[in-house]
Amino acid sequence: MRALMVGRFQPLHNGHLSVLRQLAEASDALIIGIGSAQYSHTEKNPFTAGERHLMISKTLEAEGIDNYFIVPITDVNVYPLWVAHVESLVPPFDEVFTNNPLTELLFKQKGYKVENMPLYDRNRYSGKSVRESMLSSSDPKDWEELVPPQVVEVIKEVQGVERMHTIMENDEYHE
Repeated sequence: MRALMVGRFQPLHNGHLSVLRQLAEASDALIIGIGSAQYSHTEKNPFTAGERHLMISKTLEAEGIDNYFIVPITDVNVYPLWVAHVESLVPPFDEVFTNNPLTELLFKQKGYKVENMPLYDRNRYSGKSVRESMLSSSDPKDWEELVPPQVVEVIKEVQGVERMHTIMENDEYHE
């Protein structure tokens, strides 16, 4: 079975990693779609698709997971066309894993089997909570413990925390 999981991964956190481990083990191949790939340098989407790709690939490599494809997926903002858009970008897949009700509906309408993903300590591990911790904490360890070590490396390499502070200082760029 080839499984498809689409997420923004802003940034990849330990909750994502828990799900990716399970899906990689349960499937022949895992297709990881980096959603909203065209967005970066905003409050909600501070990291580029390339940076997110690097976060995911370095983490999965360190985990010994090698049965995956990573594909950036831009938004088309026309929901009836979105599934066809995804199909045109990624390798063929059999099943979709998501907790997004709209994504679930759209893929089910096109005949795909859709499963919800197990959430791993959702109150602690969400992209929003990680980003908020990156901005509010004076101790980097507060957010660093929420993401895999490889993600910490990438965020430091691209000066992600500094970027987020710059974005937040200028209200004009808030979403």
